[in-house]
Amino acid sequence: MSSLTLRNLTKSFGKTDVIRGVSLDVEEGEFVVFVGPSGCGKSTLLRMIAGLEDVSGGDLMIGGQRMNDVQAARRGVAMVFQSYALYPHLTVRQNMGFGLKVRKVPAADIARQVGEAADVLKLGALLDRYPRELSGGQRQRVAIGRAIVASPQVFLFDEPLSNLDAELRVHMRAEIAALHRRLGNTMVYVTHDQIEAMTLADRIVVLRDGRIEQVGTPRELYERPANAFVAQFIGSPKMNLVAAEAVADRMAALGRPVPEGALIGLRPEHLQIVAPDQAILSGQLLTSEYTGADSLLHVELPGGDVLLLVHPGADTPEPGAQLSIGIDPALAHVLERPAA
Repeated sequence: MSSLTLRNLTKSFGKTDVIRGVSLDVEEGEFVVFVGPSGCGKSTLLRMIAGLEDVSGGDLMIGGQRMNDVQAARRGVAMVFQSYALYPHLTVRQNMGFGLKVRKVPAADIARQVGEAADVLKLGALLDRYPRELSGGQRQRVAIGRAIVASPQVFLFDEPLSNLDAELRVHMRAEIAALHRRLGNTMVYVTHDQIEAMTLADRIVVLRDGRIEQVGTPRELYERPANAFVAQFIGSPKMNLVAAEAVADRMAALGRPVPEGALIGLRPEHLQIVAPDQAILSGQLLTSEYTGADSLLHVELPGGDVLLLVHPGADTPEPGAQLSIGIDPALAHVLERPAA
């Protein structure tokens, strides 16, 4: 395994800047996840690390060695793609060992390495099957097995679970986390799903418009977001944002003065229905969404904005009810307004 270092990395397609001065240090054995909205540059950045996209500027180093102009096959990385990219006419065994065969590795060594990877991924009973005989989760494990067989310094994952159904994604998340604990390799993982990021990452890199907005552990990003963009991107349902002026008097009365002109972030899971004298906001319940253990309430504030509130249990007020909404002042986030 190796460290990964990006120094002021840039990527342009013609006059369009896609990656704009990204600097990042990934330690040996670390699991780092890139997240951000569509078009933020996360997959392009991963492909630059893999050697599938040229570097326009800056330095890209793996294990302390500059890799800007090194061919993809010589970088010591292995990539698992969104599509499984398995050869339909080859068995699982042949698919996993194909890269080694191309490199003219002796047959006995190929058999040993494929067998070891199959044991790690519990694919031993499937080695003689063809891709058409496998489920989606099994195909993805074969694709991961092909990467393991290559013995890379760094594993790269480009949205590997997006083609799976919800239940299988949960199962595969656990398998990838267990794989990292067992192998200990450096892993960089791209996803648009912030739940995947929160459950898998040692650290999360939040990207927007080709720049890093914040880097930190899942807990750091959830509890101490650097700005309003990160605050709303991390957490599900997303954080509510209200103007400080709307809650300043009530927050001050509860012992938490807020600066003028700021945004106040209120996570739906931290809000509660309270007595009027404990409220910071009030509004009319538009609708409630029952999700099992709790319900998601949509509350319209006097100015027309809609606040989301997670209400425990199955019993909820009727639509049209006037609700007083409170929060522990320590759980409110004071955030700067985004630049115009």
